[in-house]
Amino acid sequence: MARLMNIGFGNVVNTAKIIAVVAPEAAPVKRMVQNARQLGKVVDATQGRRTKSVIIAEDDFIVLSALQPDTLAKRFRLNFDDEKGDADE
Repeated sequence: MARLMNIGFGNVVNTAKIIAVVAPEAAPVKRMVQNARQLGKVVDATQGRRTKSVIIAEDDFIVLSALQPDTLAKRFRLNFDDEKGDADE
């Protein structure tokens, strides 16, 4: 069953499709975002705010979020722990 994780401002992503969550400051990440933008594979979920994390998803999609990577990692862990608990029952 697909689990959705809130990435800010009511936007959600499918946790099964997430490969990595990274900070946007590094030059390679900036290039990756720019290349994906040219291919039309960027989803900007920042609502006009500053991009604080880049979510790399399957099929070369990139999702931009205004939340810190640490915040998203905590939400992902909570989501994963909930999923494990459901499997035990």
